[in-house]
Amino acid sequence: MHFMVPTSSSSSPSPANTSSFSLLFLSPENLCRPPARLHIGIHGISGHSSKNTSLCHAVVDRPSPNVPSQKESPDGDAEGVLVVRRPSLETSGDDGDEEGEGEKRYRAKIDAGLSKIAKKMPIFEPERSESSSSSSAAAVARAQEKPLAVNLDLSLYRAKFLARSFRYKDAEKILEKCIGYWPEDGRPYVALGKILTKQTKLSEARIVYEKGCQATQGENAYIWQCWAVLENRLGNVRRARELFDAATVADKKHVAAWHGWANLEIKQGNISKARNLLAKGLKFCGRNEYIYQTLALLEAKAGRYEQARYLFKQATISNSKSCASWLAWAQLEIQQERFPAARKLFEKAVQASPKNRFAWHVWGVFEAGIGNVERGRKLLKIGHVLNPRDPVLLQSLGLLEYKHSSANLARALLRRASELDPRHQPVWIAWGWMEWKEGNTTTARELYQRALSIDASTESAARCLQAWGVLEQRAGNLSAARRLFRSSLNINSQSYVTWMTWAQLEEDQGDSDRAEEIRNLYFQQRTEVVDDATWVTGFLDIIDPALDTVKRLLNFGQNSDNNNSPLNDTLKYMGGAKDGQSNQVAGGSVGGREDTETGSGFNLDAFLREKLSLDPKKIEVNLDSQRLGRFIRGRTSGA
Repeated sequence: MHFMVPTSSSSSPSPANTSSFSLLFLSPENLCRPPARLHIGIHGISGHSSKNTSLCHAVVDRPSPNVPSQKESPDGDAEGVLVVRRPSLETSGDDGDEEGEGEKRYRAKIDAGLSKIAKKMPIFEPERSESSSSSSAAAVARAQEKPLAVNLDLSLYRAKFLARSFRYKDAEKILEKCIGYWPEDGRPYVALGKILTKQTKLSEARIVYEKGCQATQGENAYIWQCWAVLENRLGNVRRARELFDAATVADKKHVAAWHGWANLEIKQGNISKARNLLAKGLKFCGRNEYIYQTLALLEAKAGRYEQARYLFKQATISNSKSCASWLAWAQLEIQQERFPAARKLFEKAVQASPKNRFAWHVWGVFEAGIGNVERGRKLLKIGHVLNPRDPVLLQSLGLLEYKHSSANLARALLRRASELDPRHQPVWIAWGWMEWKEGNTTTARELYQRALSIDASTESAARCLQAWGVLEQRAGNLSAARRLFRSSLNINSQSYVTWMTWAQLEEDQGDSDRAEEIRNLYFQQRTEVVDDATWVTGFLDIIDPALDTVKRLLNFGQNSDNNNSPLNDTLKYMGGAKDGQSNQVAGGSVGGREDTETGSGFNLDAFLREKLSLDPKKIEVNLDSQRLGRFIRGRTSGA
C-alpha cells in the first residue's frame, strides 16, 4: 500500500540528509496477522529553514512469514512495540551551527505528531486485545461443543427405534438432548410429545408442544397440529379449533392440519364446515388421497355412492400405494353387499402394501364374516406371520377359533396376544367376554378390571363398561348394571348399543316409561357422526369379540338401493383410471391363474411365494408362551 504525498517543486531529495522512521501499523482486516512496518522517509533541504522539509513517500512493508515475530531492530527495540526512531541528520562542519537549532525544533514537532498517532491506535492496547482473543476462544468452544446437524437426524432415528421397543425413558433422554442442542428445530418436540402421549402423560405432552411453539416462534405447523390433536383427544374442542387454525396460518400447505380440522368438525356434526375445510386442503395442497378418501366417505354416508366411488378412484390415482384408500373403498362395497368387488379391492390393498397388518386383518374378518372361515383363518395367520408383534391379529384369530374350534385354543391365542402388548385394552375385553360366555364370571370380572386399569377414559373403556354391565345384568345385579351403563355413556354418549341395552333392561323390569325416556334421551342428544379417513384404526379398537358385531360394524345386513346394479359398474370405475401410476383392479394378479376358492384372478399362494417368500403350507402360529416370554425380555433389554 503506497501513500503518495505531493512535495514542493523547489525541494530535491538528497541522500545525504535523508532519514527514515519505522512505525508499526496494522489494518482492521489483518488483525490476526503479524504487524507491518511503516517506513516513512523524510527529506530535508540543506541550507534553508525546516519549513521547506516535506514528506515524499510512505511505504508499508509486511514482514516475511519466515521472519521471526520478535526480531530485534538495530536500536534494540522489539518489533512488537511501537518504535519511533529519531532522524540522525548528517551535517557538515560549516553549517552545523546554523541548522542545529532548527533541526531540534523539527524533531520536537515530529515526536509530538507521532505520539498523537500512536494514541489513536487502540489495537496496541493489551486489555482490548486479550478480551478479543478470549471472546473468540469462547465462540470457538461453543461451536465445538454443539454437535453437527447430522447428529440430529441420527438421534431422532435412534429415539424412534427405542420407542418402538417400548424403551420410552431412553428415547425421552435423547429427545431432551436434541431440544437442548437444537431448540429451533420442531422435530424433537413432535417426537417427544407423541412418546408422552403413548404413555398417557397428556399434561406433559401439552407442555412440550407449548414450549416447542415458543421456541420455533409459532412457525412450525407440525407442532400446532399435534397439539390440536391432543386437545381434541382431551375434549377441548374449542381449543383444538384454535390450534388447527394456527397450524394452517403457519403453513397453509400443511395438509394434515386441514384434514385433522375437518375430522374434528365431522365428529361435531358440522358437515358443511368439514367440506369447506377439505376443499381448502385440496386448493392449497393439491391432490391428496386422505382428503379424497374423507370426502368419499361423506358422500357414502349421504347415500351418493357413485360420487363416493369417483372420489375413491381419485384417491387411488393420487397414491396407488395408499392401502387405506383401497380398504375404505372396500368398506363401501361391503356396505352395498358387493362382496366380489370388495374382495378385489382387498387384493389391491395387499398388493399395494404386502405387509400391511390392517389389510390382512380386515380382509380376514371379512371372509370369516361371509362364511369363508378357512380362508379367513388363513389370511389372519398370514398377517400374524408378517407382523408377529401385532396383538390384534391374534385377538381376531382367537375369537374365530372360539366360534368355530375350541375355547382352549382361543384362550391360548388371547393369552399370547395379551403378552405381546399388555396395554392393549381390546385383548383383555375380548378375553373377558369369552370367559363370561364359558361361565367363568369371576375371571371375566378380573379381566374387565384389568382392561379398565390401563385407561378408564377411552372409547375402549366405554365398551368394556357396557360389556361388564351386560354381565351384571345377566347375573341379576341390576343396580351395578345401571351404574356401569351410566359410566359407559359418560365416556361415549353416542353409543347406540349402550342406550338400547339400558332401555331393554328397564323394559324387562316392567318399567316401560323409563325405557321410553332412555330412548328419547338418546335421540335428543344424538350427533351425526361420519366415519373419517382413519376408520381402519378405529376398526382395530372393536372390543366386542363376537363376529356378528363385526358384521354389524360393516353393515353387512343393511338394505341397499343399488343391490340390483351389476358388479361391472364398480369394476368399470376401478379399471377406468387413466393415471399411469394407478393399479387396475381387473389386472395385476400374480401368477395369472384364477383362485378356485373365490373365483377372482388373484392367486394368493403364488403371491405369498413370489412377493413375500412364504410357504403357504407352513403358515402356523407359535403358541409357546415361554419362548414368547424370552422374546419379550430380549426385546426389552436389547437395543
